[in-house]
Amino acid sequence: MHSATAVSESADPSKSHLDNPYLSARKEWDERYGSLIKRAQHWRGAAVLALLVALAEAVVILGVATRPKTVPYVVAVDSLGRVVASGAVEQSSPVDQRMKASALTRWIQDLRGVTSDGLAQRKAIDRVYAMVGSGTAAQTLITEFYRANQPFERANKETVQVDVNTILPTTEHTYEVDWTETARDPSGGVISVGRWKAILTVAINPPTDENALQMNPFGIYVMNVNWSKVV
Repeated sequence: MHSATAVSESADPSKSHLDNPYLSARKEWDERYGSLIKRAQHWRGAAVLALLVALAEAVVILGVATRPKTVPYVVAVDSLGRVVASGAVEQSSPVDQRMKASALTRWIQDLRGVTSDGLAQRKAIDRVYAMVGSGTAAQTLITEFYRANQPFERANKETVQVDVNTILPTTEHTYEVDWTETARDPSGGVISVGRWKAILTVAINPPTDENALQMNPFGIYVMNVNWSKVV
């Protein structure tokens, strides 16, 4: 009877667990240090994530800091001063007198010329305004000129060819331009030929973006203009 009771007590799982020193020690270790280890693992994971985020931010900041704030351009011209190539480079060259003369020659031709090609005429007008200082006397005068002499309407009756004879600097910021206008009827017959002169006041503002480079590569802006027919 006593032996049966002993077997029953030894088979009791809870009592066996309490009597096993290894299991008791492991349970105590898990309870005391298990949560600390888990918190340490979470902390290490958070620290690694923060480090990766900081590294990514540092790379972005370095890229922005080393990126150039403005893009200089260079414009290549031929022997007549016409633009043949342009693009971004490390340094841009100053605009010399030949470049200014080329740009102003084209500007006078675009301003005073009339063509039956509507698309070409629109591009010419766009180039004219691209080289006019915003809010200047030149802008006001040219807008009034186009209103009184609408090139698209004139093209139904005549075309006008403009040939610049001379363009000379009179001061650092002013130029005198002399040109000849030849008007023709739709069949090509000459209607009239006349000589004109103008005084242009200009300013230089180098282009800082691709659109300005395409429309006004030298950054020359007409601030004021006065023209008259040579009698």
